[in-house]
Amino acid sequence: MKRMTQRLAFFLIVGVTFSLALGGYAAAQDKYPSKPITYLVTFNPGGQSDREARRQQPLLEKILGQKILVDYKVGGGGALGWSELVRSKPDGYLICGINIPHIILQPMQQETGYKTEQIVPVALFQRTPLALAVLKDSPYKTLKELVEAAKAKPGEISIGGSGTFSGHHIATLRLQKLAGVKFNYVPFTGAAPQMTAFLGGHVNAIFGNSDDLVKHADTIRVLGTADEKRFFGFPDAPTFKEGGYDLVEAIDRGVAVPPNTPEPVLKKLEAAFLQIAKDPEIQEQMKKEGFVPLAMGHAESKAHIAKMTEIYREIVKDIKK
Repeated sequence: MKRMTQRLAFFLIVGVTFSLALGGYAAAQDKYPSKPITYLVTFNPGGQSDREARRQQPLLEKILGQKILVDYKVGGGGALGWSELVRSKPDGYLICGINIPHIILQPMQQETGYKTEQIVPVALFQRTPLALAVLKDSPYKTLKELVEAAKAKPGEISIGGSGTFSGHHIATLRLQKLAGVKFNYVPFTGAAPQMTAFLGGHVNAIFGNSDDLVKHADTIRVLGTADEKRFFGFPDAPTFKEGGYDLVEAIDRGVAVPPNTPEPVLKKLEAAFLQIAKDPEIQEQMKKEGFVPLAMGHAESKAHIAKMTEIYREIVKDIKK
């Protein structure tokens, strides 16, 4: 009888302790955020991911009532930062910028330290269609001329891009496959160093983000846009489809949290980012800069990533043939 009483007392203590712990955990979620949040950027300062985080920073601070600390983890085309993300504590105090197709393509091609499904999207808020560009003084005036030069000099025409197994890289590989040529793909750690090298004449061409190309419209020539229709930033530039190549490629940007982040925390962050993404003034700013605004919440972003994963699985399979 005495042993039974002791056992009941033990289970009662455990139950009370567990209930208190759950109560404390729930209370912590209710109070979220109660301290500064780190917003991790996985590419160089000055690139699109950094500039968007900086645009959002003061607005997030106003909405969430806490400091947003922008930090950097650069390398591996974003993989170093995303590996840190999936290993981080799922409490909402570390959020991280994400790029599609990078987070899809990288785990398909190599060991990255993370899996696509481990990354929990909060929202997607921006798209940049890609375009192939050369400098104005380049000898290549058209896409056809560049392709013919690549056929004549296999592996000598260099195309710069941001990262390996990224949208820029896959666009180069797809164009190689479609045109039956061999380029020399040169990866950079972000769009900022990519543009610096390109403008300095260190690569023959780039697959560039639409906003970078709009910014430097006076010094570049766009040979082809990887979009379904001509891009509003350079309406005179033909699409790849017009040139006979079925090539559509863009970079989608958003923000994510670690796996197992509590739903109340996820929802609070989702609401904050969507409030910013749907702001007409923010959308107008993006358009003027050459971006395409997006406003996808958690569920829509997750579905979009799943859909694009299947599409890229087929694309990669086709490229390897």
